[in-house]
Amino acid sequence: MNTVPEGIAVFDRALHKRNRTRAVASFDDHAFLFEEVADRLADRLFDVDRTFERALVVGGRGRLPDGLVGPDARIRHAITMDLVPGMATRGARSGPALVGDEEFLPVAPGSIDLVFSALSLHWVNDLPGALLQMRQALKPDGLLLVAILGGETLTELRQVLMQAEMDVEDGVSPRVSPFTDIRDAGGLLQRAGFGLPVTDSDRITVSYGTPFRLLQDLRGMGEQNTVLQRRKTFLRRETLLRAMTLYGEMFGDADGRVPATFQIIQMTGWAPDASQQKPLRPGSAAHRLASALGSDETKL
Repeated sequence: MNTVPEGIAVFDRALHKRNRTRAVASFDDHAFLFEEVADRLADRLFDVDRTFERALVVGGRGRLPDGLVGPDARIRHAITMDLVPGMATRGARSGPALVGDEEFLPVAPGSIDLVFSALSLHWVNDLPGALLQMRQALKPDGLLLVAILGGETLTELRQVLMQAEMDVEDGVSPRVSPFTDIRDAGGLLQRAGFGLPVTDSDRITVSYGTPFRLLQDLRGMGEQNTVLQRRKTFLRRETLLRAMTLYGEMFGDADGRVPATFQIIQMTGWAPDASQQKPLRPGSAAHRLASALGSDETKL
């Protein structure tokens, strides 16, 4: 998972900022994954019977869908924050845009009713710290809605790159980012102090005519590898061609198309408030389970 002790970095944040900046001009041509995930995440707002006065959207690539923000909408006002100005402006559309770092939220404690983030936090070095800051930014009983890439993302690409490097260069190096595991997501929310935490996982499989098209999309999304321990030289042409051949051989279908898997982990939590439902104390049940089920209770 991409959580690390304080002071230890996994990702080159400056390089990630440059990648995201280069992606601004043509991002709309590659935005399908971010838009799909933002739509799915936003659907959860309709399960909550309330309106939100002020929302903070963390990441301009996964912006709120149309129709959610306005005087008579589910969200009255939304501020969009991104690491680079162009993405912040893109995500904000007609609303306020804020340039800021996910690792150092520039918002006052207790000033936000909703934090919404679709695929912006998987390049953060200290994910527990980022979630803690989001919880602190929320008002009591404020809602967190976050979607991040999970550990099964790009499993096909990982396998072929590893095998190609072994075949051609007799060694491997980190070519794809490490991602958070679904088993850890709930613990991250609890560690950050969220109440009523809920996590679940979806898979989105994208079909490509050629694996080279996948690489173009990743670049257009600003999703190139920024792991600090990556090999600093470019991938050798021979290794790349071997990887692309393996992709088709290992994963291609009868029509020659190849899949790319994206695991989406969705995380929901609430800033603590006295009005929230509390779990009962162990042993405080007023009725026996056996009675409710209409069965006999047997002591072992």
